[in-house]
Amino acid sequence: MPDEAQPRHDLEAGLRILVQVPAEALPRVESAVLACDPLAHGDYDRVSFHAAEGVQRFRSCGGGRNAATADTVAVDCLEWQIFTTAQGEALDALIRAIYHAHPYEEPVIHLVPAQRCRHRRGMDEDNPNRFWNRAPAAWVPPAHR
Repeated sequence: MPDEAQPRHDLEAGLRILVQVPAEALPRVESAVLACDPLAHGDYDRVSFHAAEGVQRFRSCGGGRNAATADTVAVDCLEWQIFTTAQGEALDALIRAIYHAHPYEEPVIHLVPAQRCRHRRGMDEDNPNRFWNRAPAAWVPPAHR
């Protein structure tokens, strides 16, 4: 059991950014963001998550490039999630990169204030639950076995 007097993590404030994007456009959006922010998370970078393809639904009101639609339409897309500590001009550049690379006229981008946990290096290394202290599970990438 962990020693409560020595927490193994710190908290860091930032933004959780969620972008709804068609699967074919995700590599382009991700590359544009990585040119602005390495998406670092401790000893790792390029840290992101995308959910399985889902359905985005909307009705065009006709004020933009698309004609108005009487009914709701559906588009298959992913939701891509990242965490950033970028602020000010750096955050503006990141959002501009998403807009530039995204295929939509009005990309769905949500910025949610968030905190993340960051481990304190060197603590809890002998924990039997850590993947390096037991036989490799199927999810462990071959490079880390």
